[in-house]
Amino acid sequence: MSWKLNCHADLMEQAMTRKILAMGAAPGLISLAGGMPAPESFPVAQIKEAAGKVLTDTPAAALQYGVSDGYMPLREWVSQDLEKRGVHYAPDQILITNGSQQAISLAAWVFLEDGAKLAVETPTYLAAISTFRPTGCDFVDMPCDCDGPIPEELYKVADARFAYVIPNFQNPAGLLISAKRRRAIAEAASELGLPIFEDNPYGDLYYDNEPPAPLAAVDPENTIYGGSFSKVLSPGMRVGYVACPKPVYKYFLNLKSAIDVHTNMLNQMIVHEVVKDGFLDNHLESVRSRYKVHRDAMAQALTKYMPKEAAWQTPSGGMFFWVTFPEGTDCTSLLDEAVKRGVAYVPGEAFYAIDPPTNSLRLSFVTVSVEQIDAGVKMLAELLS
Repeated sequence: MSWKLNCHADLMEQAMTRKILAMGAAPGLISLAGGMPAPESFPVAQIKEAAGKVLTDTPAAALQYGVSDGYMPLREWVSQDLEKRGVHYAPDQILITNGSQQAISLAAWVFLEDGAKLAVETPTYLAAISTFRPTGCDFVDMPCDCDGPIPEELYKVADARFAYVIPNFQNPAGLLISAKRRRAIAEAASELGLPIFEDNPYGDLYYDNEPPAPLAAVDPENTIYGGSFSKVLSPGMRVGYVACPKPVYKYFLNLKSAIDVHTNMLNQMIVHEVVKDGFLDNHLESVRSRYKVHRDAMAQALTKYMPKEAAWQTPSGGMFFWVTFPEGTDCTSLLDEAVKRGVAYVPGEAFYAIDPPTNSLRLSFVTVSVEQIDAGVKMLAELLS
């Protein structure tokens, strides 16, 4: 039988995502590849207690169909949390999604189509590329420097449907956009009529100073803001959200309703029960403390073992180091040999939508021990030397 398939279905980068997950589960392999939070950071006791309370007090609501917008008390909590960050979205502008990944998917299908332009940072989030590509859009690179997109250069991508930006500890490069640059980007985008999708899954994972106010704080009417509970509570619960300007919100809501009716009600109610009384503040302090130790261990190992030609910046938050090597280094083809030696990473090539170079790689430090970080970086440096 000859199957008639979407012509873009074979363009998705999901093969690399599946490979990353498989490497993380391989016995005996030191995986510096995964972008997953440490299981030791999951608040198991609090989630267990919250689940029991929800199923005791409101079992019918938790196990029944819900509204497509999401559980209202959770939407209200998100609205209040955003207010603390200087961002003003009412609860009726917030849609609870199946992780922040679904928020990206909704934006893709609301805005993009064959030939539509989409502006992205280079490099950018691997799974976002694989989500956007099946729409048939044309990727355009936003001119960037070490502080993020260059505001004066945004006119080069002004005809894009929107610009996808990760301002806090970007995946994969780990960069943090400064407060001054954020304001300049938001103001330039507003002037050009270029909407921004601000993706912020890592903003609470800071190890030095809290990040500046979001881009959405400057112009919420020109910004779609995506957030997630995956990195701060549990990725397996698949609870995220997207906050939208009112003229756009109804399109996200209609599409969400058509795709899956609503996000898992039980999980939404458990998440709200866990976070509603301020639990996250203390929980995140312990998570940040743990991750900072591992961040520092990787910085020390890279300095100790990597050849002098390698370059990286120590991130002030998030989960990743981005390491580059001289032109001609092929980190993609070296991956199989690295795995044979007992260490895994993600080739940087996977994070470019167009014209990908091969001389970079991403390392994650949060799911491995300090001893494994040292051993893994040493093995990797020996291979790359």
